[in-house]
Amino acid sequence: MKNIYVGNLSFKTTQDELREAFAQFGDVSSVNIITDRMTGQSKGFGFVEMEDAGAQVAIDKLNQTDLGGRTITVNEARPRDDNRSAGPRRSNFGGDRNDRGGFGGGRRF
Repeated sequence: MKNIYVGNLSFKTTQDELREAFAQFGDVSSVNIITDRMTGQSKGFGFVEMEDAGAQVAIDKLNQTDLGGRTITVNEARPRDDNRSAGPRRSNFGGDRNDRGGFGGGRRF
């Protein structure tokens, strides 16, 4: 199986339309259009998983073609860079390594 990234999708493109576009090149096992958690609206990109044999042909044939009035970008998906495993985020407002507090450091009164 190969995971394919599809970018610059119209916000109106459905998963069924995306599946139909890729199915002409081979068996599609899954389609996932990424949506905003709060609004449910498409973020304009998605992923298609399909058999390796048809995947490269689909990438070559569909990249820079029109789908739903938009020129889509199609390429092999890269592995997700999950920064959450790097530990908690740090900000400049919560003090520093010397624990001098935030917003101004170690003032002494």
